[in-house]
Amino acid sequence: MATAKKPAAKKPAAKKPVAKKVVAKKAAPAKKAAPAKKVAAKKPVAKKVAVKKPAAKKVAAKKPATARKPNAAFMKPVTPSTVLAAVIGAAPAPRTEVTKKVWEYIKKFKLQNPENKRMIDADDKLKAVFGGKKQVSMFEMTKLISGHLK
Repeated sequence: MATAKKPAAKKPAAKKPVAKKVVAKKAAPAKKAAPAKKVAAKKPVAKKVAVKKPAAKKVAAKKPATARKPNAAFMKPVTPSTVLAAVIGAAPAPRTEVTKKVWEYIKKFKLQNPENKRMIDADDKLKAVFGGKKQVSMFEMTKLISGHLK
């Protein structure tokens, strides 16, 4: 007997990729340009400026409340001259106390100018302290008083 040959198994054929058809999109019909309008001169537009916000403040840890330490130079007792002693007394006192006593004298006798609170109208005792001036500013007053302290 003759052996019958089996037909050879066929290999499946490799599939070819199918090319996709590209359909061109139709362009939208061009719009007709509107007739040009005459434009009045435009006002320039102000540019917006970015405003920076202040950075958040860092909160420092609070220190325990302590009394301020006074400056030693202000606390040193000074002796007033005889002219200044007629106003505040002859006892030695720190500069801060001298200034306080002079202001007490000014308020007691209402020597502060009512129209301009910075000006002091001198009476006879203060006129001697102020070097003969009738009126001085409160800032000039401290300068003139310091000349009468030793």
